[in-house]
Amino acid sequence: MKRSYDAIVIGAGAAGMMCAARAAQRGRQVLIIDHATSLAEKIRISGGGRCNFTNRVVGASNFLSQNPHFCRSALARYSPQHFIALVERYGIRYHEKTLGQLFCDDSSQQIIDLLVQECTDGQVDWAMPVKVDSVGRADKNRFLVRTGHGDFDAAALVVATGGLSIPKIGATDLGYRIATQFDLPVVSPRPALVPLTLDSETLSALAPLAGAAFDVVARCGDGEFRERALITHRGLSGPAILQISSYWQYVCATGHPAPVRLDLLPDDDAVDWLAEHGDSNALLGNLLGEVLPKRFAKAWCELHGWERPLKQIGAKERKAIAEALANWSLAPSGTQGFSKAEVTLGGVDTRALSSKTLGALTQPGLYFIGEVVDVTGHLGGYNFQWAWSSAVAAGDAL
Repeated sequence: MKRSYDAIVIGAGAAGMMCAARAAQRGRQVLIIDHATSLAEKIRISGGGRCNFTNRVVGASNFLSQNPHFCRSALARYSPQHFIALVERYGIRYHEKTLGQLFCDDSSQQIIDLLVQECTDGQVDWAMPVKVDSVGRADKNRFLVRTGHGDFDAAALVVATGGLSIPKIGATDLGYRIATQFDLPVVSPRPALVPLTLDSETLSALAPLAGAAFDVVARCGDGEFRERALITHRGLSGPAILQISSYWQYVCATGHPAPVRLDLLPDDDAVDWLAEHGDSNALLGNLLGEVLPKRFAKAWCELHGWERPLKQIGAKERKAIAEALANWSLAPSGTQGFSKAEVTLGGVDTRALSSKTLGALTQPGLYFIGEVVDVTGHLGGYNFQWAWSSAVAAGDAL
């Protein structure tokens, strides 16, 4: 390793390696610094070990940010098709799951190996595992990074430290501290794509439903997702809940938390469905067991006191049943926290960054990319695509 570089990238995750490789292959001398002993653990464990590396269709509507248009520029200039082409160039076989999600056929390690090779092709230097002790200015034109392995300086500093999700694999708040040090605002970080918890009274009532999984349309705030939901011993989980958790957090941040509403008959209008079965002598739970898991349908009806033949239920009560089926309302008490969160909501305020380069508007040469920025994707490969797109935007600007 040298001591002076054109650019130093702090963080050897998806965004950090992509940015370093991009800049180095453009002739820049680049150093990556990371404190972890194992490279890119978040990539390795993602997608059940197969890495949901992007989605076929990605747009600004797939992301949450206080500035929802900020991500458009980077996503347009480095799209999913660009990264898919890179994956294909390396001969990595992949497959598409539901909703455009793309996964490696074999292992997430293939994406890590791809990024390492791209860095090798650009002759990137590595300092790992190396802890960053401090970051500052060497002079008005260069940054100084002090580490346990000595000091390094560079004309540009890229912060790709990720968020606070999954602390057991090394997540820290270093990126937010660097932003604050250089007077950049930070949107308060919160767990996102995370299971929701329920209060003890609600959990007690739902205990007979624990373990049940079913398709729903989950709604909260501006969010709406048609996927699977799961009742757990702590609350709510499953893809639909992970998706809606980000929107629930957004609503909570306004100081006026809203319930999560679940449509239990996503393929039917509840009023029409009840009318269609209105003359049936079958128990409501048995009828619902034809479209929902039988155990869940029975327990759900018992929970509401509706375990009677539908024919015996009057119009007023049917209206209440239809409303409950279409908008089963549950008020989360919180989330399972960063330890169970897939990503972090919030981060470095995009109003302080250039949407073209991801550079700090008031600090020439300072860049923030990936999860550390206040751009949070939906479940389904969107956060990796933001890592690739934001990394390329900064890498091309170095």
